[in-house]
Amino acid sequence: MARKYTKIEGNMLIAQSGGPTVVINQSLVGAVLEAKKHKEIKKIYGALHGIKGILDEDLIDLGRESAATLALVAQTPSSALGSVRKKPTYDDCLAIFDKLQKYDVRYFFYIGGNDSAETAHIINEAAKKNKYELHCFHIPKTVDNDLRENDHTPGFASAAKFVAQAFMGDDLDNAALPGVKINVVMGRHAGFLTAASALARTYEGAGPHLIYLPERPFSVDKFIADVQACVKQHGRCLVAVSEGIADSTGTPIAVAAASTKEVDSHGNVQLSGTGALGDYLVKVIKEKTDIKRVRADTFGYLQRSFPGLVSANDAKEAAAVGAAAVKCSTSADIDGSIAIRRVKGKKYQVKLERVPLKNVAKNTRCVPDAYIAKTGNDVTKAFIDYAAPIVGPLPKIGRFKGVKVRK
Repeated sequence: MARKYTKIEGNMLIAQSGGPTVVINQSLVGAVLEAKKHKEIKKIYGALHGIKGILDEDLIDLGRESAATLALVAQTPSSALGSVRKKPTYDDCLAIFDKLQKYDVRYFFYIGGNDSAETAHIINEAAKKNKYELHCFHIPKTVDNDLRENDHTPGFASAAKFVAQAFMGDDLDNAALPGVKINVVMGRHAGFLTAASALARTYEGAGPHLIYLPERPFSVDKFIADVQACVKQHGRCLVAVSEGIADSTGTPIAVAAASTKEVDSHGNVQLSGTGALGDYLVKVIKEKTDIKRVRADTFGYLQRSFPGLVSANDAKEAAAVGAAAVKCSTSADIDGSIAIRRVKGKKYQVKLERVPLKNVAKNTRCVPDAYIAKTGNDVTKAFIDYAAPIVGPLPKIGRFKGVKVRK
């Protein structure tokens, strides 16, 4: 339940956190442009590198940026204000309040994923405890698409478009030079992005032929058998694997394969930015089968901020959630997170709703069972029906009819 609304004048502070995306700046600019419409919001500050920028008083005046600059920044990938992965301590919160009061900040917006929502929730709860009137909102963003309360999240569709098109190209490469190709895709606990590789199947027999998500226990023995069966059927095998796949005990395969284990301030073990998982899977195929040509790529951070691969729906919705957060902050709903909900019907439509911060903070949602094939190594048509409208059209692929010339 939202706190009692009190109309208050003050300055606005906005920051970005977590992994960058292609459309995160759409949300930033959407919020800035909306803030300019509200008289109670005086100055508009941007904190460089998230809450670290607040603590260091490393701020810029976004209200002084030209319309042309804002428009260009909105179309630019990655976090224009810089990002951070930092979970605030209680002492940090006290220091943050000192900075907020110093700059008369009454409207605070944090753009990010579930860890960022948790940070916003911590700051918001501490504001209540200290009786500091703060209009605090989380603006959703994550390529993982794992925020609760949301049908999908800004950043996912564009990253999914990258994954789908990368697999389209890799499938053609694999068909030209047959063998086993394994691509490791982002997804710690949720396999939405890896599942999006299925959109690359533009013709009969197209890959990926196998898709492994972290929502199902991963068996190395079954993986080997799946690959062998696929090669027997197609003469080749293209595989999509989530970086977060884990065995039946819940131990990530990447962690078991890695020589070192880095952990961030939220307790997350680093999975991206390392080729350990791909190398390990290549090794087991080579050791346990007679397949000679086996390769792997780790998409890693390329998925997040690749210029030119933008879903039109993603860009539009990212700007809309930024604007919606500011609108809510100046109404009776003075804290919360903005969620994207899909409207039922044949035509793709969404609506935006405010939800409590605690509903989005920290915990993640996973790919629903209805989207995962019973075999555990593929997705269902229901997932394609879910993802295709969000991602939008993909390039057309041409193929010869293959009429054989008589000898």
